[in-house]
Amino acid sequence: MTANPVLAETIRGNWVENRHRGAYAVVDADGRIIASEGDIERPVFPRSAIKSMQALPIFARHADERFHHSEEELALACASHHGEDVHVATARGLLTRMGLSVADLECGAHMPTNATAREALRAAGSEPSALHNNCSGKHSGMLSVALAMGVPTAGYVGREHDVQKAVRGAVEAVIGESLTEGKCGTDGCSIPTFAAPLRAFAFGFARMATGKGLSTELGTAAQRLFDAATSHPHLVAGTGHADTLLMTAFKGRLMQKIGAEGVQCGAIRNKGWGYALKCDDGNIAASQAMLAGMLLKLANPDAEQKALLETLAHQPIKSVRGAKVGELRAC
Repeated sequence: MTANPVLAETIRGNWVENRHRGAYAVVDADGRIIASEGDIERPVFPRSAIKSMQALPIFARHADERFHHSEEELALACASHHGEDVHVATARGLLTRMGLSVADLECGAHMPTNATAREALRAAGSEPSALHNNCSGKHSGMLSVALAMGVPTAGYVGREHDVQKAVRGAVEAVIGESLTEGKCGTDGCSIPTFAAPLRAFAFGFARMATGKGLSTELGTAAQRLFDAATSHPHLVAGTGHADTLLMTAFKGRLMQKIGAEGVQCGAIRNKGWGYALKCDDGNIAASQAMLAGMLLKLANPDAEQKALLETLAHQPIKSVRGAKVGELRAC
């Protein structure tokens, strides 16, 4: 098997310290490859990068009508949030309206990703709850699907639960591929994750961006999720995160979502192109540099957007004293 190309490298002083290999695919809604590097047919776990796909059953099962999901709650369903107050409050609000509580979330608890929120929790002498989990919005949405389907909420994270069957079916419908038990694992938040080719995930995002090849209902649902996420980018990630900064700068033109282990997925909405990228070694910062390099070439950024992308494509490495000693850069 041929190794994927080096798409980012770490320079320390005058020497290359690390080389980060990866692959990406940019695809239109007809399945045409617009641009690619590396092996785009190798199955990868998309992890949290496809939360917008996993949120589609909220509409297919009419949970949105029953529980009147706000745009903010839909954005949070697509999120890997930082556990800031607005994230916690938004997830709690939906749970309360559904007659549920934090005890019904099966994603587990961890400290907020945001440093300020983390210190505030410690200062208050409080322990983190499942509401602080970066996936609490997605899980709250899945609980709404369980209630709308009339099935037990307990165990909704299980592979054989009706909610996860609906999620799996929705992902298959948009990426045009079967998700098999032979390429299945468990995500960090306890739900199933299925591997499929990078090309397929890019294709799925193109179809969600355009509605092409999808049923009217599915296309409308995808549009609502993308609109919610790009209109409320702070809810999708949080203060200072690249996803939030990029979607804010692109003003609705870019749907962008990170996934664990160096995955990046999204859509250049005005072009109708979807993309999927994987850094082979799972380095998140390197995957962001790769993403920025790709978007600089393909997204036609304006001056503000280009400046932001350049900061991601050329990330300084600093000593403890704050001196620049190197750079992580797209190549």
